[in-house]
Amino acid sequence: MLEFSSEQALQWLGMFMWPFVRISGFMLAAPIFGAQTVPVRIRLSMAFMFSLIVAPLLEGLPTMELLSLGTYLMIGKQMLIGLAMGFAMQLTFQVFILAGQMIAMQMGLGFASMMDPANGISVTVLSQFFLVATTLLFVSMNGHTVMLQVFLESFIQFPVENASISAEQLWLLIVSGGWLFSSALLIALPAVTAILIVNFAFGVMTKAAPQLNVFSLGFPIAMMFGLLIVWISLGDIVPQFQRIASEGLDMMRALSPKS
Repeated sequence: MLEFSSEQALQWLGMFMWPFVRISGFMLAAPIFGAQTVPVRIRLSMAFMFSLIVAPLLEGLPTMELLSLGTYLMIGKQMLIGLAMGFAMQLTFQVFILAGQMIAMQMGLGFASMMDPANGISVTVLSQFFLVATTLLFVSMNGHTVMLQVFLESFIQFPVENASISAEQLWLLIVSGGWLFSSALLIALPAVTAILIVNFAFGVMTKAAPQLNVFSLGFPIAMMFGLLIVWISLGDIVPQFQRIASEGLDMMRALSPKS
């Protein structure tokens, strides 16, 4: 009959729990995997499956002590690491959602909103279109496998027992908000500029002919010009998405905890 001591049981539990906590945090915040359309059971099942794969490859994992304060601090660190790395990649998709919001507001489509099933918030129709397009591009280019590879490499390069997020890395995550707005503005700039020129032209027409009803003419024409510019700019969405996705992956690597 096989007998196991309590120390061996805690060691085996820790060998599975440490990667499971970090992977669970990543699944909560990462794009596609962390969408609200994915049931919690599916996310937990994927985290469990990845933990079973990763756990035998890791060495030198600390033993889990159930009543130790250090154990709970370690759990918090691993959860924070997973959340931070997943959130860094989530910003890649938020760039296009924000760009769609900027364009829609200038076109007059700000009122045309719908519920985003992935994030559970109300966004404009144009933002939802950009989100669906970038998600399909991300999956078609195997971006989800590259994202998982970058995340799982953090276990090998930065062991669990000494890994922690520094203040510099947290500051990098905060500063990434500026990168989010600047990248979104760069994508939306052609359409916003074209609509601004149209609005400026209608302002000149109103000054020259005050009897002209600019509101009845300006709204549909600005919308048509905006849709035309968006349609033209779709031909350049693939290189733009590749650039932003590469910057998101670089941000994930920069957020990997230093041992």
